[in-house]
Amino acid sequence: MAVRLGSHANGDLAENAEINITPFIDVILVLLIIFMVAAPLSTVDVAVELPTASAPQQARPDKPVFVSVRSDLTVALGEDAVDRAALGGAIDAATKGNKDECVFLRADRGVPYGELMGVMNLLRAAGYLKVGLVGLEDVGGGQP
Repeated sequence: MAVRLGSHANGDLAENAEINITPFIDVILVLLIIFMVAAPLSTVDVAVELPTASAPQQARPDKPVFVSVRSDLTVALGEDAVDRAALGGAIDAATKGNKDECVFLRADRGVPYGELMGVMNLLRAAGYLKVGLVGLEDVGGGQP
């Protein structure tokens, strides 16, 4: 409740029905700062073992384009080893420049996740945004 000071005929102070929102804004700003500081701290590195896929198998294209990351971190297009710098040009030749074609990316189990993301970034830089990850099919229905 606020009071308005002014000259009135009878000399009494009249009550003001307006809400003072300054304390409310202060509280909101403090909460905002707390959440901005706490949000980055809530993301921690957690070791996870990713499950195998149990989704139904999709139809394959006639000539799929496979990019593989081997256990020694070399990259192969189909069966041929390709230098990472030349990967974009090699995929353009394999897809005949069709950037809408899906590129299937597979990697050895021991390949670090960062290396796999590096190859995905090379594919994205070459203009191939449709990337399918290849994994083992879970025929038993359970987790390994």
